Amino acid sequence: MSATTVPAAAVFTSSWLALREPADRAARNPEVLQACCQAFAGQDALTICDLGAGAGASVRAFAPLLPARQRWVLVDRDQSLLSAAAPPADNAGVTVETMVRELADGPVCWPTDARLVTASALLDLVSADWIARLAAGLVAQQAAVLATLTFDGLIALDPAHPLDDAVSAAFCAHQKRDKGFGPAAGPEAATVFEGFLRRGGFDVVAGDSPWRIGATADEFMRQTLTGIAGAAREMALGGAVDAWLEDRLRRVRWLTIGHRDIFACPSAVHPPSSDA
Repeated sequence: MSATTVPAAAVFTSSWLALREPADRAARNPEVLQACCQAFAGQDALTICDLGAGAGASVRAFAPLLPARQRWVLVDRDQSLLSAAAPPADNAGVTVETMVRELADGPVCWPTDARLVTASALLDLVSADWIARLAAGLVAQQAAVLATLTFDGLIALDPAHPLDDAVSAAFCAHQKRDKGFGPAAGPEAATVFEGFLRRGGFDVVAGDSPWRIGATADEFMRQTLTGIAGAAREMALGGAVDAWLEDRLRRVRWLTIGHRDIFACPSAVHPPSSDA
């Protein structure tokens, strides 16, 4: 899940990004990551562009999977977040550059020598048209893409509450509101993107990557549930959401948020052709 209560242009804080980073690492689909790793195995160097890079979590997560010499170009609208990005301390072959850009202006901003474009928790915030332009740019340049943690609509709580389904439906409807890119694709984003890539002749490996948040992750649980409730409240569920949130903060043992991961590349590269 990318943003929870932002009605227009998505805004994130460094504290929220830091809080979610361990959950993101645990959630990413290993088969999708392995397909990306295999596609670039044996190469000496690689240029990667990360869209919506925030504070550089993708560099930390993916650098160990890629060739020893890496040039990362991190793109985000928030200079303060980009300023916190740095290459992994244990990988001297990784260099990081930053680019301040309003991605709502268009997704195709990567260097001409970039062979991999990454995006984490981004696609569900953007419009289907923006996704189409992203796919078209990748196909035109024959660059691979690793898009992870795209919200897929699943919200499951244990134990259950009578309002869980209504709150989940309201949140999913909220995800389709304009986040600064036009009406968002929301929970359909991954399916839309996969379709564009396949029609563009790319091989696609995709799989689920759910957050599974336990009650011991108290602050992460609190912020996630509060964000879900805030979005549902905006969708006219009203005061009933307050009682739901109070109960959920007190009684939930596990919260599962569904995501989808995708790796896709030109067919000539031949990644494993599975769909987990």
